[in-house]
Amino acid sequence: MAITTEQIKQLREATGAGILDCRKALEQADGDYKKALDFLREKGLATAAKRSERRASEGVIELYSHGNGRVGVMVEVNCETDFVARSDAFRNLAHEIALQIAASSPLYIREEDIPEDVLKHEEENAAAKAREEGKKDAVIPRIVEGSIKKFKEENVLLLQSYIRDESKTIRDLINDTVVSTGENIVVRRFQRWALGETTAE
Repeated sequence: MAITTEQIKQLREATGAGILDCRKALEQADGDYKKALDFLREKGLATAAKRSERRASEGVIELYSHGNGRVGVMVEVNCETDFVARSDAFRNLAHEIALQIAASSPLYIREEDIPEDVLKHEEENAAAKAREEGKKDAVIPRIVEGSIKKFKEENVLLLQSYIRDESKTIRDLINDTVVSTGENIVVRRFQRWALGETTAE
């Protein structure tokens, strides 16, 4: 079927992909918008994985204050070029990540940032709780696995559900921006403060 300029424009606005990529996706999907969107997303995520090797040293330090100054967040988000660092898409992403940190208090950026002793402690607690509740030994490893998965989803920024759309994670949100900007994007570090909290030394 013939692909119209309007279809290409609509897909381009939704994804930020190039005109030729949008045309190709629509042709592959026989004009089906949703299939074309999925096609571009899969292609984009594969590209995002390749881009993750590239050095990201430009970017922004985003500051966010919430609840009349009761919660403050500082987060460094990096990309590859100053051009993307100044773009609305990138600035918006950095702001959304700061909002997420303020609302959801993650402790780590990535899974691999969790210290081994913290994971071990969580595993031991989950196993002890399961035994206290009278669970059979055979099911305890599965209970521990579920408990660790939940711990990571609650405490690792990239695994957290996005506060504005729980069907996607923060990693998905970042990947969407990687696809639209064409650059590797990295959350380098963050700090969250809440009024009256004491910081562990």
